[in-house]
Amino acid sequence: MDHYIDLRLRPDPDFLPPMLMGALYGRLHRALFDLDANDIGVSFPDHKTGVRARTPGDRLRLHGKHQSLTQFIAQPWLAGMRELVETGEILPVPDNALHCVVRRRQFKTGNDSQVKRYARRHAIDLEEAQARFARTNEPRIPLPFVSLSSRSSKQRFALFIEHGEPQPTPISGHFNHYGLSTEATVPWF
Repeated sequence: MDHYIDLRLRPDPDFLPPMLMGALYGRLHRALFDLDANDIGVSFPDHKTGVRARTPGDRLRLHGKHQSLTQFIAQPWLAGMRELVETGEILPVPDNALHCVVRRRQFKTGNDSQVKRYARRHAIDLEEAQARFARTNEPRIPLPFVSLSSRSSKQRFALFIEHGEPQPTPISGHFNHYGLSTEATVPWF
């Protein structure tokens, strides 16, 4: 991970930044999947956490080797979004950069199938099951998320993203098709 490239959303009067980031990240995921790439990581340098403000921001940073990023960005995965995204140059990572793990976090949020299953398991009606799920989910998840559509199930879901604590030394490893990892770090600056 010696280079990076920033992709910044341009302001658009028709679409809010979270919606555009979801579309951009969905395209990134499909491209990483189609290319079976496991050497490109992501971070969201402008993300905000907290119950009131939890957004990935308007900048997506791709991390990797110069050659990998050059080949990846040359692919047509940004077709149809180029006017909405400002693509920076591939630049070397600053020498004083820290490193952090950027991972997916999953939470039980009580979707309809979970509520129905809970109601059957505990022999209660749907209204009671929904009320119980509402009570357990009152504290909102303070992590930024990207709203995506599943290619297989066609359902929308929230991909919660956690940036770990910055550390001085990098940890190498592989990234999934979302550009996330449970152990490998990306430069953080």
